[in-house]
Amino acid sequence: MANVSVYNIEGKEVGSIELNDAVFGVEVNEHLVHMAVVNQLANNRQGTQNAKTRSEVSGGGRKPWRQKGTGHARQGSTRAPQWTGGGVVFAPKPRDYSFKMNKKEKKLALLSALSSKVADSKIVVLDEFKLDEIKTKKFVEVMNNIKVDKALVVLEGENKNVVLSGRNVPTVKVTATNEINTFDVLKYDTLVVTKAAVEKLEEVYA
Repeated sequence: MANVSVYNIEGKEVGSIELNDAVFGVEVNEHLVHMAVVNQLANNRQGTQNAKTRSEVSGGGRKPWRQKGTGHARQGSTRAPQWTGGGVVFAPKPRDYSFKMNKKEKKLALLSALSSKVADSKIVVLDEFKLDEIKTKKFVEVMNNIKVDKALVVLEGENKNVVLSGRNVPTVKVTATNEINTFDVLKYDTLVVTKAAVEKLEEVYA
């Protein structure tokens, strides 16, 4: 089991915690991690893009000039793709880009992402993360105390003050253990997680 230092919000080391290998020490499956990221990005796509093909563009019903004798190339319609105002070749149409992943695959991808953060020493465990008021300045101070810039902050549950305080910091995202996903874990350089959140993740995924 990996042994990680625990810090308080002042950035001082206050102890250590052993991370469960079943959650934070699994063998990284790069294929599933890649699939999970592609899955999330694909599922987020609206798929509403639309352009008209030559059969849908209005006009162009009459042959613009006779077939032979003009010196021009033969043309059948002014709405063919090579004409200005013509239709689009292989025009994009509304479609659903989403695809499904098995629950086991999703779980293993997430555990792989968490384990990679531990292996790269990119995880910071806090004893607790509480703010008395909604104040972005105080949130930034905590990030500076633990020497973290681009981070995913994982809390054990809802914490309105912390969530709203971190909302205006562009390099940080605050989430709860039940909303954590592979894409966010990989997107941010450092994983900042509270002690209670670690216990919650181990309880759910171990």
